[in-house]
Amino acid sequence: MGQYRLQRLNDQLRDEISTLILRGEIKDPRVNTFLSINRVEVTNDLAYAKVYVSTFLPDGQLKKGVDGLNSAAGFIQHEIAQKLRIRQFPKLQFHVDKGMKEGFKMVQKLNQLEAESKAREAQAASSDSASESDDDAQ
Repeated sequence: MGQYRLQRLNDQLRDEISTLILRGEIKDPRVNTFLSINRVEVTNDLAYAKVYVSTFLPDGQLKKGVDGLNSAAGFIQHEIAQKLRIRQFPKLQFHVDKGMKEGFKMVQKLNQLEAESKAREAQAASSDSASESDDDAQ
C-alpha cells in the first residue's frame, strides 16, 4: 500500500476510534471518554495497527483504559470495518502513550523557569536602581 494511502488509513482509523470513544459506544466501564487517540500506525501488510492512547488522567486509569480498549478491540474492529471498505482490516493493538502528559509537564517547567528568570531580572533591576540612588545621594 502506498505511503499516502497508509497515512490516510492511519488518520481515518484514529478519527473513527476517537468517535467511538466519545459517543460512548464502547460499553467497557474502564474506557473513559477522556482517553485520547494520539496516533495510529498500520503495518504495510495491513495485518496490525498500533493505536497509541493518552490522557491527562492518572497513569493507573490510563492503563485500565488501554486494557479496556484491548478487550473491546474486536468490537471496535467490527464497527469500523463496516464503515471502511478495505481488503483486509488490521488487528488493533492499543498501547499507552505518555507523550502528551510529558509534553504538558515540560511546558509547565519551561513556564516556571521563565517566571523565575523574569523575577531574577526584576530583582537585579531593582537592586541596580537602588545602588544608583545611593550613589546619587553621596
